[in-house]
Amino acid sequence: MYEKLATYIKTRSDIRDDELSHIFSFFTLLKTRRNELLLHEGEICRHYYFVNKGCLRLFTTNSEGVQTTRYFAFEGAFGTALPSLITQTPAFECVQTIEQSELLKISRDSFFNLVDTVPAFGKIYRQILERGFITAQQRIYGFQGFDAMEKVKWVMNYQPDFLVRVSNKMAASYLGITPSTLSRIKSKL
Repeated sequence: MYEKLATYIKTRSDIRDDELSHIFSFFTLLKTRRNELLLHEGEICRHYYFVNKGCLRLFTTNSEGVQTTRYFAFEGAFGTALPSLITQTPAFECVQTIEQSELLKISRDSFFNLVDTVPAFGKIYRQILERGFITAQQRIYGFQGFDAMEKVKWVMNYQPDFLVRVSNKMAASYLGITPSTLSRIKSKL
């Protein structure tokens, strides 16, 4: 149950086996259905998730009901509504599993306890924040000057499984293009 999480941690820090066992003791297995909402907009986020199997999607919905996807977490990655988790204020986004998924769930309090008491876990949290910031910056600045074809090529380069596992509608919302434009581009590649 903890193999992927162990690999994730061990490849990012030097950690003893007893520390790893201690970390695992705070996580519980959560099996979800396809399209299950784990957090609704306006709720306060109280959990962090590690994806063992499946995929998490973070998205917002505007006043016209149009969804915009901000982030996907596939196997071997963490995902949550981080601003709400950190500040304990209502989330402006939703967290959803888009496939039947197996997640390792940890409470906010336990997560930050590990960050504060296990130096290797604190290092991993810093890496999560840094990687998230860098990815967001690359996406924002890269997408500003990209046409639709360049956006699709970017995601194919940086997230190769993305277009295979995610619906055209969700992928298009992530890329900031229409589903029909995405379909046309995919047919050309």
